[in-house]
Amino acid sequence: MDCNELTRGGPADKEPISAEWRFQLLVEHVHDYAIYMLDPNGIVSSWNAGAQRFKGYTPSEIIGQHFSRFYTEEDRAADVPMQALQTAEWEGKFETEGWRVRKDGSRFWASVVIDPIRNEAGELIGFAKITRDITERKAAQDALERAQAQLHQAQKMEAVGQLSGGIAHDFNNLLQALAGCLQIIERRTTEPSIRPILEAGHKAVQRGAKLVQQLMAFARQESLHTKPVDVRDQVLGMSELLTRALRADIRVESDFAPGLWPVEVDPTQFELALLNLAVNARDAMPGGGTLSVHARNVSLASGDPSGVAGEFVQLTISDTGTGMPPEVQARAFDPFFTTKKVGKGTGLGLAQVYGLARHSSGTAWIETEEGRGTRVHLLLRRSGAIPAARGERPSDDSANLRRSGRVLVVEDDPIVAMTVATALENAGFMVTRATTADEALPMLAAGEIDLLFSDVVMPGSMSGVDLAHAAQRLHPGLSVVLTTGYSEEIARATGIQVLPKPFPIEHLARVLDTALANAERGRKTA
Repeated sequence: MDCNELTRGGPADKEPISAEWRFQLLVEHVHDYAIYMLDPNGIVSSWNAGAQRFKGYTPSEIIGQHFSRFYTEEDRAADVPMQALQTAEWEGKFETEGWRVRKDGSRFWASVVIDPIRNEAGELIGFAKITRDITERKAAQDALERAQAQLHQAQKMEAVGQLSGGIAHDFNNLLQALAGCLQIIERRTTEPSIRPILEAGHKAVQRGAKLVQQLMAFARQESLHTKPVDVRDQVLGMSELLTRALRADIRVESDFAPGLWPVEVDPTQFELALLNLAVNARDAMPGGGTLSVHARNVSLASGDPSGVAGEFVQLTISDTGTGMPPEVQARAFDPFFTTKKVGKGTGLGLAQVYGLARHSSGTAWIETEEGRGTRVHLLLRRSGAIPAARGERPSDDSANLRRSGRVLVVEDDPIVAMTVATALENAGFMVTRATTADEALPMLAAGEIDLLFSDVVMPGSMSGVDLAHAAQRLHPGLSVVLTTGYSEEIARATGIQVLPKPFPIEHLARVLDTALANAERGRKTA
């Protein structure tokens, strides 16, 4: 039946339905859109079923009321409703999205269109307003944007981490060369006036080594010495250290959920991360405040917004300080990014915290609001082992060893090679030097070598790890110690002892002593 054949009334009454009546029927039966009229002052003059469905008002409750009641308190205070009508009147249309309020006080995200209605003389007689509830669409869009932001952040952190690892490798070689030169000078001079200069040089090297360690922890290229750790005992055990790092006007609170799982972390790096966070919190609370440490067990399923899955301990460190603006929060974990004055911070504190969490197969994130403080969350992977008692240390029977032996030093950096060889010769070892693994192999095949000491990353067709395997095939039982300014993980996975750069020469001598002694004991018991 054609719409033009529609009639009003019963069969006997064949009065045709007017176009206005058909339009009214259409509007009244639309349920997905709120379609209603306003007079020139914003008073509601009509109300359809869609408006009642998702705004909650019946026609008798809302007709005659001002449409501003659909807006949030903030928008009403800013006169947003009347500005919308003025824009529609002046520009011929107003279109926007924003939060609106239902009768029960709940909010929904709305798509809004307002059109002015004029009579034949062009005079404004009211407005037509169409509103649609698009809360679900906005939630999906927000989730997509968060996922894209997390992916972008992960890609950025990975790229920065790779760059940081390369820089750290070269910097460690420089520190090793400086440390070796200082140690050689120290052994060859008895001039008292030189001692303070040498001590200052050693402190500078140690400071540089600490910075590089933090940088490589961020890059996940530092081989952390992980073991099972009781988070509660570890935090409470460093309470005195935290107190010294803070001020008297900062109160420390802690809350540890019962039955906390142990976590797999490097205890030293864990304490350094807490100290970094405490110092940042102190600086964010110039007028005093509260530093809180909370820990609880969490089990995360695949697809969790954190990006990780499994069983973790969530450690949260919060302050009541100044908070961070969004642009600072977005870069807070970036290496060398700092808002502190020159000389007051390296920009590696939060980078080290992030690196620690990632090393633990977890992650870290920041929640903050300007003027309302900051919360840093760390997810640390649950350990399946039982932590040792705090303060327990493995025994070391090598401190008094002093042996000699024939050592092949393979190092492509000429300054590092010279300082290491000279120092080992002074300690009593007989040293032969090679620049690459390809150069070292014939020496191993032809000469009597007791121990191979090689860098991991070298030019040529073979790495230090490849050289170690080839040397042990040539001479089963040969002692091998590797060193690196880059990543210990590759070498350590093979079971070969690795010495990270920069290292004190005395420590190197003890390591070589121990390796030679172990090899000798192995030969005697074979």
